[in-house]
Amino acid sequence: MEDIVRKQIADIMKQEVVPATGCTEPGAVALCVAKACTLLEEEPLHIALTLSKNVFKNAMGVGIPGTGMIGLPIAVAMAVTHGDPARGLEVLTLQHSQVQDAKGWLANHADRIEIGVGEGDEKLHICCTVRSATHQATAIIARRHTLFVYLERDGQVLMDHSKGLDEQPAETATSEPQLALSARLVYDYATTAPLQELLWLKEAVDYNSAAADCGLQGMGLHTGKILMEQARGDIVHTVVARTAAASDARMDGCTKAVYSNSGSGNQGITCTLPPYYYGTLKGCSEEQILRAMTMSHLMSIYIKRGIGRLSALCGIVNATMGVAASLTYLEGGSFEQVGFALKNMINTIAGMVCDGAKPSCALKMSVGLYSAFVCSELAVHGHVVDATDGLSENDLDSSIRNLGRLGKEGMDATDDCILDIMTHKH
Repeated sequence: MEDIVRKQIADIMKQEVVPATGCTEPGAVALCVAKACTLLEEEPLHIALTLSKNVFKNAMGVGIPGTGMIGLPIAVAMAVTHGDPARGLEVLTLQHSQVQDAKGWLANHADRIEIGVGEGDEKLHICCTVRSATHQATAIIARRHTLFVYLERDGQVLMDHSKGLDEQPAETATSEPQLALSARLVYDYATTAPLQELLWLKEAVDYNSAAADCGLQGMGLHTGKILMEQARGDIVHTVVARTAAASDARMDGCTKAVYSNSGSGNQGITCTLPPYYYGTLKGCSEEQILRAMTMSHLMSIYIKRGIGRLSALCGIVNATMGVAASLTYLEGGSFEQVGFALKNMINTIAGMVCDGAKPSCALKMSVGLYSAFVCSELAVHGHVVDATDGLSENDLDSSIRNLGRLGKEGMDATDDCILDIMTHKH
């Protein structure tokens, strides 16, 4: 692999696999509010938020770190009182006393917050306008959870990268690396990159394992805790249980940051922990485990690019596809067999929908992971779905593009239906 290509792939990994505290949609909203407040330079008397429906959906029912509360108002209050935009997706990492300040502010000023859903087709779009007695400021995030595309104060435009955004692909509308990934390129990088380039993923293991330890104490839906109690030493059940436990903790407001993938903490957890735990329990070398984690993360990033950063298709789909690839690699599988595992996954869990971020995400994670183990096991024995089946084709990348079409083009009406159901419950 050429050095310039390898560097581009390494840059993609470093940009997409980053720490985040709490669910990334409330985190991104808080980041946008914090930036607007920084521009305002004084406490706002009014905070107006307009969110794309996917952001709104993922922020409704998820726990906000360290608060014991769910939803956006407390996240907004945390941003107003102690938000530091320089912290990125760790903006919700606050001390206990700071959380109490935010709760006090919200108790007295909840009427200052106005939250609405925008009409546009953009999947990830957050607009925050804050106003004081004498000043007004606006910040807009789009396409990526940390990408500011517009800043304004008192009518003066400080930055505007929003023009033409809707007409351009996500990879070219921003400063994201524009390298066109493929399954083969992902496999080659994961299996041949200098080991020194991959060592930073050990920190992702430390972060995400700490969240799993919290979840195993009993948080969220207790998915991981209960599965672990039933694992009885079985490797597959143990891997699924520990991974789901990290989601239990994160969705329930655990204050520990996790390494995310493509703007999602759950996807980062999924891509990191199964290859690490499985490789460790199977006695694989550190190099094999690091390469497996690289394959898991990068394959998920590649697949997610086709689907879109936020979609009606659950992110566990692309993340557990990455896991299936990594498991196959750890079992000594060839590139062809990794492709078999991916095709098997496409024809297994492609229909899993995203109905918002919430504690039951851990259940979806467990379903996707069990599927990854089954699909990988079939693959290493040389079995793959026929090219005539569903979304699958003879060509692996074409099969992955078909999944992307389903998530990006085919599920818009599903997205609208899900949001309508969620906002009109009796």
